[in-house]
Amino acid sequence: MTAVTTGTVPVPVAEEEAHRVRPRRRLSPGRRLPAARLAGPLVVLAAWAIASAAGQLDPGAIPAPWTVLDTAVHLWTAGTLRTDILTSVERAGYGFAIGLTAGVLLALAAGLSRAGEALIDGTVQINRAIPTLGLIPLFILWLGIGETFKIAIIAIVVYIPIYLNTHAALSAIDSRYVELAEVLDLSRVQFIRQIVIPGALPGFFVGLRLGVTGSWLGLVVLEQINATSGLGYMMFQAQNYGRSDIILVGLLIYGVFGLVSDTVVRIIERRVLSWRRTLSS
Repeated sequence: MTAVTTGTVPVPVAEEEAHRVRPRRRLSPGRRLPAARLAGPLVVLAAWAIASAAGQLDPGAIPAPWTVLDTAVHLWTAGTLRTDILTSVERAGYGFAIGLTAGVLLALAAGLSRAGEALIDGTVQINRAIPTLGLIPLFILWLGIGETFKIAIIAIVVYIPIYLNTHAALSAIDSRYVELAEVLDLSRVQFIRQIVIPGALPGFFVGLRLGVTGSWLGLVVLEQINATSGLGYMMFQAQNYGRSDIILVGLLIYGVFGLVSDTVVRIIERRVLSWRRTLSS
């Protein structure tokens, strides 16, 4: 074996090259797979179709996928499904917009001011501990049984996770960045734009994803209370007539809406936070 001399200690060439070319162990999850989040739902759909074709499922309780699809096409052609979807999206949109605004503003007020934290954080924690759907009877007495109380309940369901995650992200900003901002003599606006917003965005997007999902979860319950349209109302009526296929149509639409809205938030998050180098990226 040949060797080279480094100073006074001979080093075998083979050992030196083996040490230099040793492969580095890859610990990251690897490259992101295209449309990977559709794999799980497609597997469930395939299992459902196979079990239905094999006669393993009771058609009265769990209709086959093609039966549910035929029902959805019929409801869409009749025009009732379009009306119900538009009504549900409108309710969820109004409630989500109000909850998003309230959650962000309250988180900023509590995260940037000790006085704001003293006044806001404890109240929000109490609100979080009270089951939101348990507030329905009280809100009906306050706001009536129309659309207003439904939107208010959705707003509460949305604002709580947005507030909690945004406030937690604000509280976790390293104090050294605050000291750096003071040394650089940044104004309040510059401090918020350059330090607070980038530091709070990761937590905000986590809360936003939870809030988007929460708006759909609250909607399915609220639309069964004195409603004359909407997906929840459609499912409630189908229950009275024993139409499990219509109930599954409503559940699948809710699931698709939830998946699509979560995917949209994820795409926005990746673009806004493209400067980060994380395990998921």
